[in-house]
Amino acid sequence: MAFKVLITDHAWPTTEPEQAVLRDEVGAESIVAPDASEETLVSLATDVDAIMTCFAQVTPAVLQAATKCVAVGRFGVGFDNIAVDTATELGMAVTYVPDYCVDEVSDHVMALLLTWNRRVALLDNSVKTTGWGSVPLTMRIMRLRGKTLGIIGFGRIGKSVCEKARAFGLDILVSDPYVSAEIVAERGARMVDMDTLLSESEFVSLHSPLTDETHNLISSRELELMKSDAFLVNCARGPLIDESALYDGLTSGQIAGAGLDVMVDAVPPPGTPLLGLDNIIITPHTAFFSQEATLELEQRAAREVCRVLKGEMPENLVNPDVLKHPNPRHSLPSATE
Repeated sequence: MAFKVLITDHAWPTTEPEQAVLRDEVGAESIVAPDASEETLVSLATDVDAIMTCFAQVTPAVLQAATKCVAVGRFGVGFDNIAVDTATELGMAVTYVPDYCVDEVSDHVMALLLTWNRRVALLDNSVKTTGWGSVPLTMRIMRLRGKTLGIIGFGRIGKSVCEKARAFGLDILVSDPYVSAEIVAERGARMVDMDTLLSESEFVSLHSPLTDETHNLISSRELELMKSDAFLVNCARGPLIDESALYDGLTSGQIAGAGLDVMVDAVPPPGTPLLGLDNIIITPHTAFFSQEATLELEQRAAREVCRVLKGEMPENLVNPDVLKHPNPRHSLPSATE
């Protein structure tokens, strides 16, 4: 009997690349959900062998309804939209693609930083609406060489941002409790505690995963430590920042500006206060995107699910504890084998 795979949602024009991999490698039929509501996903999950998801919430209810499901594959780096604990309890393997868009996201961080510092958006708008040279050059524009960028979270993307920022002459501070000072030093950066990083950096970029520990990682206390001309960048996960505190910090002059590619609400409503501020640059969760990165993501995410369906160990298993499950859905080698 052919496998069935539910694709909950996608942020690209077509799902044909992933469908082709699923079809060619394991003969799987793909079902693309018409919407990402829990009710819809619960109804479609009842007889599928695997679920692939981008931004949709794969909740405990969805997983409990998927009584045949052996794998949940994430189109992306993070997996906080998947009820991983529930999947593990049910014996389902969870996979992801942690390294497909490193260049794209690190490029986006630098684009936000440079757009802000060189006032590109402001000056472009002024030329088009009020004429050449219509804005007096009284705004703060820094010479980047010798200024400091603080990177919070030094995984693949944080390391890539470090490399690109150093090319502009920025000094780099790093805060990450899970990385050694030696690894940071090898990249030409200096390890410090987060308070030191915040107080000494002109620019701060967040690259931490979203966990209970990092939720509201940047709130009022942290913003008060930052310089008044500092710029905060978040191309990681929206809830790393307390948005109410950020709004207060931006409107009071506590910090100068912010660049966000992600927000707490996946699709913030038009009345969201931050959207009305002039000292913030916001892009709609597109830091991951290039045609090359998207194709790589689609194909690699599908291959990971195919590996699990074939009983092969995936390259990137989120929940290794599932290998110890007494009655797993999957047929992967157990942790004792």
